[in-house]
Amino acid sequence: MSCLILIGMMGAGKTTVGKELARRRKVRFADCDHEIIARTGVSIPTIFEIEGEAGFRKRETQMMDELTHEADIVIATGGGVVTNPVNRELMMRRGIVIYLNVPPQILFERTRHDRNRPLLQVENPRQRIEELHQQRDPLYRETADIIVDGGRGNPGAMVRMIENTLQKFRKPCEL
Repeated sequence: MSCLILIGMMGAGKTTVGKELARRRKVRFADCDHEIIARTGVSIPTIFEIEGEAGFRKRETQMMDELTHEADIVIATGGGVVTNPVNRELMMRRGIVIYLNVPPQILFERTRHDRNRPLLQVENPRQRIEELHQQRDPLYRETADIIVDGGRGNPGAMVRMIENTLQKFRKPCEL
């Protein structure tokens, strides 16, 4: 088995679905953002405050390079990972990329009270989510091997959909 990489907007359920997928496959789960927090000892908002988005994205690329070298792992990425062409190439070459596609309205409902999302600390977070979705959706689709429409279904149902698709899926990946 190669690495499975979950991509999608913030609030799409990558961590929840990823943990369950890893548990069922009996492999390691890694959340890219949590790995960065563990390594730096500070929160994502603090990294954004000190280093800006560019500094955070550099750390994210380093972490993605490291994590995608592992076999038998499920990785949940940050929502903006696809904005860097290097990350898209790493993911496409080293893993099976699964896009959790969730409508912006549901993303807003899930994230509107979360203060740990620096890109949503704006006057109109709903509009910001719609803008980010419009910018990133084509990149997610370009990068993904599998697209799973989600939103109202439970995480277990999404995991079953992913597992059913993976049974028929064959892609050579390099580590």
